[in-house]
Amino acid sequence: MFWIHARKIQPEGGQRQVRVAAHLISDIFLVVVVKKVDAMFHIILYQPEIPPNTGNIIRLCANTGAQLHLIEPLGFELDDARLQRAGLDYHEYAQVNRYASLPECIEQLQPKRLFGFSTKGERNVFDVKFQAGDAFMFGPETRGLPAEIRRQLGEEHVLRLPMLPVNRSLNLANAVAIVLYEAWRQKDFAGAG
Repeated sequence: MFWIHARKIQPEGGQRQVRVAAHLISDIFLVVVVKKVDAMFHIILYQPEIPPNTGNIIRLCANTGAQLHLIEPLGFELDDARLQRAGLDYHEYAQVNRYASLPECIEQLQPKRLFGFSTKGERNVFDVKFQAGDAFMFGPETRGLPAEIRRQLGEEHVLRLPMLPVNRSLNLANAVAIVLYEAWRQKDFAGAG
């Protein structure tokens, strides 16, 4: 005997998303099918290095409907136990895409606008009005977003999170959460239950 749970979400300006989970009641096995189309926001992690950060971001994306895009090389394997533990059982609810290079990601994704985040950015994230379809890119934990990528994005598209000047940086997963929730807040948390 099966029970089916389906939830339809209509993101702003996007196509309908459908999540379907089918569970065998006897708990012998679990089958989950997830299909997502046109996420409101996209998170791009450029060469992430620390598995628990990426695991936490997978969980964040699953809970907000954002799509996650990973640019190689990764500092871990996607089956890393630390990544799995941090993401708990949310992996099947998140859409995670992997790319060999940033140009490949941008070509396939074609974001409405692309913002990079860096402690070297001049523009405050809270001064920006975000739009559905925006993509947010974060650099590796130990190096940050490379200067060449920041240059290509241009000053208007390199943002920073405010913090005390004596500190070096925020944790990657925390920074992504702050940015994603601010963007989603500006869209009145469209699709939230």
